[in-house]
Amino acid sequence: MIIEEVKKELTGHIIPFWNKLRDDENGGFYGFMSYDLKLDKQADKGVILHARILWFYSKAYITLGDKTLLDNARHAYEFIKNHCIDYEYGGVYWMMNYKGEPADTMKHTYNIAFAIYALSCYYNASGDKEALELAYKLFHDIENNTLDEYGYREAFDRQWNLVSNDALSENGLHADKTMNAILHLIEAYTELYKADHNEEVAKRLKFQLGQMRDIVYTPETNALKVFFDTKFDLVGDIHSFGHDIEATWLMDLACDTLGDEELKKQFAEMDLKISHNIQNIALDNGALNNERENDKIDKKRVWWVEAESVVGFINAYQHSGEKKFLESARSVWEYIKAEIIDKREGSEWYAEVSYDHKPHDWKEIVGPWKCPYHNGRMCMEVINRGVDF
Repeated sequence: MIIEEVKKELTGHIIPFWNKLRDDENGGFYGFMSYDLKLDKQADKGVILHARILWFYSKAYITLGDKTLLDNARHAYEFIKNHCIDYEYGGVYWMMNYKGEPADTMKHTYNIAFAIYALSCYYNASGDKEALELAYKLFHDIENNTLDEYGYREAFDRQWNLVSNDALSENGLHADKTMNAILHLIEAYTELYKADHNEEVAKRLKFQLGQMRDIVYTPETNALKVFFDTKFDLVGDIHSFGHDIEATWLMDLACDTLGDEELKKQFAEMDLKISHNIQNIALDNGALNNERENDKIDKKRVWWVEAESVVGFINAYQHSGEKKFLESARSVWEYIKAEIIDKREGSEWYAEVSYDHKPHDWKEIVGPWKCPYHNGRMCMEVINRGVDF
């Protein structure tokens, strides 16, 4: 049954792998392991990576109750608290060197959102009020420095002057605003609201949900737009299948956490339509294709896309009772077991696999974006939701 299988993957593979990446000399966790499993102990340490590691160990402790997990969470927390937060100008840095010194001082709304997400979850795991205070500090940094008349701007220099949003722009396009940043603000503010039900956080979370519903969502196609200019005019023609299915359950979770019955109903209906659409157009030979750009389908299998689709399809089943969604979740999990989980000793999951099942050997096993957040979260969501099949 799937719960037993994912729990074994979490406790017997993912957690032990990341435990070995703890850097007790310089703090935090090592920042890079190549495809050929060479660990670079002097690689830069991504702040997104560390926020995701802090979230992962905090949530794993909440889920499993193993105190060694809380100790690793504390270790990640100390690195973020002591090195990654800019106490002079606010926000968090983009990248640290291996010693914990700023290597890139860019401020990014998406990055700060992950720090809020992680600090809030660490508070929810540990009760450490200092972590919650830091989460609120970063919440106010976002709210005071990134908003324009339309929504959240994303990329800034250290002193909050706007810079090019290259970090979240892709496919040769330039985007001032992205669905991705709004989605992960929703994720972060949901976890922060869970901590102490602050009404200011609830207000901003409802604003972000409203942007997803009224601006990002396209009712005609039941899909989410990806890239925008400052005024939320569309940039490019991209459909990110993984982000769509991830967004469905994160938006449902936000509404459930807020306890707003009208929002819960609105988003349950919308998210179910998105889930049906992804099931119909993106599920291909047991796994999810990556994205569509114009008329071209990118069929590579990406570790996080597959992980999020398992959760998204289970969430859709829980809202609809349609067993076809469970069949889709099972098919993707079977694909993950066969093709995405790296069977080599000392490895974890491949970052990408081609449509014909060949791992992309130019993609790292650990890096600024390659982390235990998506796959670890998939395992914990399956365990906590209790839907076994």
